[in-house]
Amino acid sequence: MSQTKNSSKYTNSFVPVKSITNGMIVLDNNKKVTGIKIIPRNLFILERTTQDAIISNLKNAYNMIDYEFWVISADRPVDINVYLSQLQLLFNSTQDQIKRKMIIEDINKANSFMNNNIVDTEYFLLFAESDNEKINKRIRQLINSFANAGLTSHQVTNDDLRIILDNFLNGGQTTTFGGVIG
Repeated sequence: MSQTKNSSKYTNSFVPVKSITNGMIVLDNNKKVTGIKIIPRNLFILERTTQDAIISNLKNAYNMIDYEFWVISADRPVDINVYLSQLQLLFNSTQDQIKRKMIIEDINKANSFMNNNIVDTEYFLLFAESDNEKINKRIRQLINSFANAGLTSHQVTNDDLRIILDNFLNGGQTTTFGGVIG
């Protein structure tokens, strides 16, 4: 049985990520992975003609892409701690018993969301490219194409990319510890 010696001092050296910067994952080969985050929209609440138009425009948007890309959905934990704090402040400042009862019901509902690990599903379209000019052009084209389909999108952020990597590498668990160096 042959043993392979890992000469890297990092436990995650199999991942070819050099850095995450300016909304791009920079790989060891200097290619950059970037793209857009697409804000979800519930088509089922729209009229049938509007649904058909959006779907048709989405087909056109995808058919205009002439390079390799990945469509990814990633779950992100929902943090409603600020909302809970605001409800608690409102409860403390309200004397009306009916309003207090309604606020308590909202607090209990929010707590049940927190206890059930509620997540938001986010959607991304990513691609790899080395040339910054091509990257910027593709980002603009994608944002415009999805806008024509009635969807809002923007370039991914460093935080978005970290969430995607956490989903794939850590089963969706955000790492809160430092790297291990030998």
